[in-house]
Amino acid sequence: MTASFESVSAQDTLRLRVPAVLRQEPVGKPEHEPTAPSGAKGGRDRYFDLLRAVALVRVVFYHNFGWFWLPVVFPSMGVMFALAGSLMARSLSRPALGVIRGRLRRLLPAMWLFAVIVVTAQILDGGGPDSEGHPNWWWGKLLFWILPLSTPPYAEALNGFDHLVGQSWAVQVIVPLWYLRAYLWFVLLSPLMLWALRRMPVVTLFMPLTLSIVMNTFFIDQEFLYGRVWENTSDFATFGSCWILGMAHREGLLKKIPQYVVPSVAPLIMVAGWWYLQTRPVDPTVHTDIESWPVAQALWSFGFVALLLHVSPSWERWPRPLERWNGLISLLNARAVSVYLWHQIALVAAIPLIDPLWSVGFFYEHFRWLLASQWFPMMVAIPLIGLLVLVFGWVEDLAAKRPPRLFPYPRRVGGRRRAVA
Repeated sequence: MTASFESVSAQDTLRLRVPAVLRQEPVGKPEHEPTAPSGAKGGRDRYFDLLRAVALVRVVFYHNFGWFWLPVVFPSMGVMFALAGSLMARSLSRPALGVIRGRLRRLLPAMWLFAVIVVTAQILDGGGPDSEGHPNWWWGKLLFWILPLSTPPYAEALNGFDHLVGQSWAVQVIVPLWYLRAYLWFVLLSPLMLWALRRMPVVTLFMPLTLSIVMNTFFIDQEFLYGRVWENTSDFATFGSCWILGMAHREGLLKKIPQYVVPSVAPLIMVAGWWYLQTRPVDPTVHTDIESWPVAQALWSFGFVALLLHVSPSWERWPRPLERWNGLISLLNARAVSVYLWHQIALVAAIPLIDPLWSVGFFYEHFRWLLASQWFPMMVAIPLIGLLVLVFGWVEDLAAKRPPRLFPYPRRVGGRRRAVA
């Protein structure tokens, strides 16, 4: 499952934190749309900007720490799909083919640049056509790096650049790509979903949730069903209702129901997801991660997103307590795709930068607690993420047909920082 794969990746990253000599093993939105949704007067919706920025930060923290409670406190993936669905509904006032082409133009160049780096690194580290024994099929699967209709190919075990990094580094760095794959399918299906939403709003809204429950109740043990079709369908079933909920919000459908309905029903849906999670068979020594159970994640995310959209204040200007964060939030929104794509590489690269310090007597004697801390890789990864975004983020400007800028931090205008368009 996608969610469990993400969770395992976080644990793998944590396991690489202690050097091989001590652990006795070899070291082996997405588009998060840069242009925010319109407010009532056509300007940027700062509330949506804030949600997207929080979602991105939460993803980075989850991939580093693997804290099971983070997706409960803030289900980033459901939020990002809902924001993207809202943007897509707004854009579909124009011809659908042109909207889809524009979304692909904004998404794919950043992924292509990422693909060039990652595929080249895999080949240099021992991956490639001959490593799987099926060279022709390997080359064919590379097409998924061009158009991610399914998971792009990656090597599950490599040399780790002479044990500089873990052998599973490729598995970890491609974790973000499942979101781009799911996003692409949502974009392609959006004209149909919007058509259905306008004609059968309730049925359309709850159809993905129903599909998720059916798939994971009656077919979960049928191993022969798992594969590329299953993973795409599972992503749609888990997050489709969040995407459609964003569309319903943009269409104004949520305002047509009594105001007490959403705050009354959404918590009940979340409780149902929590109950489902607590009834799953788990290892009693390990906390249950909601991202490992699609039905629980689907229900919890849907209820959480419904509450966020019900509040939806549509800020065209920041409330005064949030003005100080305008620069950082605007920067994250302007480089959302780059942050999402490259943050996992920064987390993986932080480990070999830290490992040599274990051999330095002073650090080993006095700062062993810091070297073993989960916070130290995060402290190293944050500037690495900034560097990677600085080097590769400009492609988002080209994709959006904007003049490329290395650091799109908002400029001050009249005493306020103006957000990047």
